[in-house]
Amino acid sequence: MRALVFDKTLAFAKRPDPPASGGDTLLKIRQAGICSTDLEICRGYMNYRGVLGHEFVADVVSSPDKDLVGQRVCGEINIVCGRCDLCLSGLSNHCRNRSVLGILNHDGVFADFARLPAVNLHVLPKSIDDDAAVFVEPLAAAFQVLKQINLGDRKWVTVLGDGRLGLLVAQVLRNAGCPVRVIGKHADKLALCEKWSIRSRSIADIIPRHDQDVVVDCTGSAAGFETAMAMVRPRGTIVLKSTVAQGKPLNLAPLVIDEINVIGSRCGPFRQAIAALAAKEIDILSLIHRRMKLEQGVEAMAVAGRKGVLKVILTME
Repeated sequence: MRALVFDKTLAFAKRPDPPASGGDTLLKIRQAGICSTDLEICRGYMNYRGVLGHEFVADVVSSPDKDLVGQRVCGEINIVCGRCDLCLSGLSNHCRNRSVLGILNHDGVFADFARLPAVNLHVLPKSIDDDAAVFVEPLAAAFQVLKQINLGDRKWVTVLGDGRLGLLVAQVLRNAGCPVRVIGKHADKLALCEKWSIRSRSIADIIPRHDQDVVVDCTGSAAGFETAMAMVRPRGTIVLKSTVAQGKPLNLAPLVIDEINVIGSRCGPFRQAIAALAAKEIDILSLIHRRMKLEQGVEAMAVAGRKGVLKVILTME
């Protein structure tokens, strides 16, 4: 099969079809989305080697669950054991023996075919087209913020970063009735916030005042956490959505002095994301920068890594 593979360098290559050990269900990939984690892997994050990609829509070719065969699906990225203490306690996304699609010990979906366990898959309604389906995984990650913090009477909430994930998080928080604003660097992206009736400001115009109840860091940069610490109020909350390969020395004293809550936030509820997309509650069309063919994968990754670029989608046809 054709695949986009990272092994110290990025290359479009022919690979063997995925082995049965990768999961009981064989998928023919239709489209896949490039996200910041894919770009960070190429900078050394997770020390991963293999086929990249974890945001996808696919057709089920074969599966022990006969009801799945022929269905159009998306899939959760954590492949878990179901037996360890974390799985048994309801924290299977943190399974001690997990592999992660296109990120940790499991080939991803920038390929003609992939495998996942049937339990990971979600059948998509016809009301969600292929473009929207590619956004299920990152949108689920955005919904995770609502599961982790009680927005209740929070009056000052900032999403830091106007990239792919930040703009999804902002829409989710707006729909939840949260008085959210987005702080970013790109005028064209901040213009989308105006279109969505979401307040926004350029980071160049911001003087951090330690006054935000919640800051959600979606910058994808090592410097984002420092900016979040300068923005959040005493006993406020920072939600970290960024995963970056670059290390950076940090002075964590402000967390102690101001008694800041810091919450790491990763994968989220697929069913909630699917329902929101089916109801057309999230604008994803405005986030698509370009569609490119799988054989253009190396170029597509370069395009996705350029400043100001939002979602690049790989098509397998």
